[in-house]
Amino acid sequence: MTAPSERLILASKSAARRTMLADAGVPFTVQVADVDEDAVKGTHDPADAAGLAVELARVKALAVSRRDAEAWVLGADQTLAFDGGLVSKAASPDEARARLAAMRGRIHHLHSGAALARNGQVVWSGVDTATLRMRDFSNAFLDAYLAAEGEALLACVGSYRLEGMGAQLFEAVEGDYFTVLGLPLWPVLAELRRAGVLRS
Repeated sequence: MTAPSERLILASKSAARRTMLADAGVPFTVQVADVDEDAVKGTHDPADAAGLAVELARVKALAVSRRDAEAWVLGADQTLAFDGGLVSKAASPDEARARLAAMRGRIHHLHSGAALARNGQVVWSGVDTATLRMRDFSNAFLDAYLAAEGEALLACVGSYRLEGMGAQLFEAVEGDYFTVLGLPLWPVLAELRRAGVLRS
């Protein structure tokens, strides 16, 4: 039996998303989408964090699909909702520390959106949400965590990596593990089978 011939491009620079797809045996290449995320956020209702995750995924997928119309393009993005607002990536270790201190002992939500495009058109999009509760960790633990993780925290919207030492920040997680990492993997795999990128 021959392998599927449809090409897939991942329109994301996220190492976690690349690892998820590669570990799942999905063949793909990467083209980072040149998208002004702040402009997209500026035109979107900040109260709709889940909708923003999908819109960012759609914009990224379309940006790359317009460059390579024959390929399937997977765009993805994640938003974090906390205390009634959106949380962006920390710009400095001090900002990461302040954010983690504010979130400890409290709940926040991660929304992971994905979109599949071809021929400059979005043919599917979806979003999944996870609810996470941080434990009431000590300042000593927070200092040790920040020292251990270093600059890597600035690449994560919540200033943590659940697949690493960040797991120690939490007392409960409700939702899919892959969603926490930044991709609603199960529906994405289903769409890739439908598209012929993966065998059904």
